[in-house]
Amino acid sequence: MSISGTPRVLSGMRPTGRLHLGHYHGVLKNWAQLQHEYECFFFAADWHALTTSYDNTRDIETNSWDMIVDWLAAGINPGAATLFIQSQVIEHAELYLLLSMNTPLPWLERVPTYKEQQEKMRDKDLATHGFLGYPLLQAADILIYKAQYVPVGADQVPHIEMSREIARRFNHAYGKEPGYEEKAEAAIKKLGKKNAKLYEDLRRKFNQEGDEEALDTARALVLDQTGISLGDRERLLGYLEGGGKIILPEPDALLTPVSKMPGLDGNKMSKSYGNTIAMREEPKDIEQKIRKMPTDPARVRRTDPGDPEKCPVWEFHKIYSPEEVKTWVQTGCKSAGIGCIECKQPVIDAVVAETQGFCERAKAFDDNRQLVKNIIAEGGERAREVARETMQDVREAMGLSYW
Repeated sequence: MSISGTPRVLSGMRPTGRLHLGHYHGVLKNWAQLQHEYECFFFAADWHALTTSYDNTRDIETNSWDMIVDWLAAGINPGAATLFIQSQVIEHAELYLLLSMNTPLPWLERVPTYKEQQEKMRDKDLATHGFLGYPLLQAADILIYKAQYVPVGADQVPHIEMSREIARRFNHAYGKEPGYEEKAEAAIKKLGKKNAKLYEDLRRKFNQEGDEEALDTARALVLDQTGISLGDRERLLGYLEGGGKIILPEPDALLTPVSKMPGLDGNKMSKSYGNTIAMREEPKDIEQKIRKMPTDPARVRRTDPGDPEKCPVWEFHKIYSPEEVKTWVQTGCKSAGIGCIECKQPVIDAVVAETQGFCERAKAFDDNRQLVKNIIAEGGERAREVARETMQDVREAMGLSYW
């Protein structure tokens, strides 16, 4: 959480080049909303790209810039969110290294995606330290910003739980600073007489009765205080549960809505499936792709009735069409009153309109890449400022602060 008390959100994306509509509806649309509700940090995860593509790095820079332009075209506002590139904040690597000293190897080996990815990518040698350690790098990405929330799909929740376990283990090992209890008691007095008594009462209720509601109320009380230092805030949060100072707060998963954006063949939209529409696709290419989309197999002839639920095009209507068009499709398809080409036209029009909006917004950034680099430079400096503060706390806790 930020010093201002606004919950902080951290999310990243591997640089794969220009993005498609699946990325927009599955991630970017959500980011655009979150940036107005939280203090958001969004980054291009170029080091993560190396965990599986270590043997082909020549396109990483170009892919990163193309991806960031798509972010900006999607409405991610550098005035509302901090945008940066992972490798430009070297503190990520330092925290990754220090966490590796205290993280059990079996924790990394049991990550569900570890063996799954090895099975999927049998043609690539993934028996590397980088691939094994990528969940730890992911944890460092999150913990270095003391992010309260990480927007993820349900399948990624185990990664957030691992980050929580890593933070918990670190805090347990290094959170007992000299004179901790005396410093915590002194911090309580800084809350003021009324709030100090309330804090003590709530702490007692939790420790003696296990009252989780009292714990939540006490946490909220501490987080609402603006007149105490960040260090005292962390001491008070840790003292509530009888532990030490919370150096690395445990993040929570912020479950994102399931993306309903299918690919052109009805499967998940993915570059590996060759079924995508790019966010900045040319209108003529969009029309050609959608016209070639498969439809209900039962509609062999124009006069054959069909079932929209068995047609991939219907999934596009669910996203892009108003209710009156959906009704027209349902009625016309089931009665053979409309043909498949007619059915596809409203989807073509809607997708072209959406992508043209992206193209128009992207043009200023494509024409002036220095503007994009300036945005990322400013975001990187802001990210480094926060990361440096965290690393100062980490080094002090581990006895590595020499000056």
